[in-house]
Parts: sequence; structure tokens; C-alpha cells
Amino acid sequence: QLQASGGGLVQAGGSLRLSCAASGRTFSSGTMAWFRQAPGKEREFVAAIRWLGGNTYYGDSVKGRFTISKEHAKNTVYLQMNSLKPEDTAVYYCAANSRAGIPVLMRQDSWYESWGQGTLVTVSS
Repeated sequence: QLQASGGGLVQAGGSLRLSCAASGRTFSSGTMAWFRQAPGKEREFVAAIRWLGGNTYYGDSVKGRFTISKEHAKNTVYLQMNSLKPEDTAVYYCAANSRAGIPVLMRQDSWYESWGQGTLVTVSS
């Protein structure tokens, strides 16, 4: 089970940090990721991280502004979002797969086994 939190309302240029806590199942050898879905749009890959090694991967639209990280002791993944823009407004979902995967798979929402409930991020202009 994945529990996402940390969404809210922020002005453009501001920051937010999302959290995704995993429970009931270990993904210690796998991959965790963030996707987002804006109204009327398809779900979009945001970032992914491997538990082992910590390799990170980002979508082009967030590269340089967002940072994904993990905390093993809390079985939690974070998404630090800086320099937020109105176009970042979306429901953000965390996802996990028990396998490490390869980058092309990590960017596909269909590859993930488990999903959190989503947390809304609204960026005002």
C-alpha cells in the first residue's frame, strides 16, 4: 500500500514536497515513481528512483526543478518540487514496482504494480 501526501496550493515560483510512504509490502529491490495527471490530460511521468543504488530519472518538463529522493528507514520516497509553474497543477500519484526495471519501462504507468491515492497540487499564477 502506498500513501501519498503533501499536496496543496502554492504560488508560482514556490515549492512543495510530496511524500509517499510504502507499507505492507517491500519494494526494497524495486522502483518507485511519481506521475501526475492534469484535468483533461493523460497521466504523465514525473520522476523515478531505484531503491538500490538510488539512480534517478526525470521527465523533461520537470528536469532541473524537481528532485526525487528516498529514505530507507521510513520506507518513503519524496518529491521536492521547486520553481513551480501553473502548468505543474495536477493530481500527483506515487507508484511502485518490486523490480528495478530499465528507464524506458519506468516511464510507463502500465509497468507499475501499486499506486497511491493521489495528492492534488495547485499552482496559482
